[in-house]
Amino acid sequence: MGLYTIEALGAVIVTAFVDLFLTKSAALRTKDFWITWVIVAVFQVPVDGWLTKASSPIVIYNVRQFSQVRFPFSIPIEDFAYGFALTLLTITLWLRFAPHYDSGSPS
Repeated sequence: MGLYTIEALGAVIVTAFVDLFLTKSAALRTKDFWITWVIVAVFQVPVDGWLTKASSPIVIYNVRQFSQVRFPFSIPIEDFAYGFALTLLTITLWLRFAPHYDSGSPS
């Protein structure tokens, strides 16, 4: 297991811990988070697929540093883990620190 794989898994574990235990935002338990993640992944596939395409990649990975599992096309699976962690951390911090407004109170 390469460094990129370990870091990607670590990013997912750390952000899940932050979400569930530190901020107690519990974004992972919401339907809205999972819908957001699907939207992010749908857009990630064509962009990341273009950057890592086998015919002429723009981004080249050291084969010793990642799992070499690529899905779909030639996207390293670790890229999805990083995307997941970034999406989760952003939503978690937003839920925890963004101002919350009471829609029933006068302005």
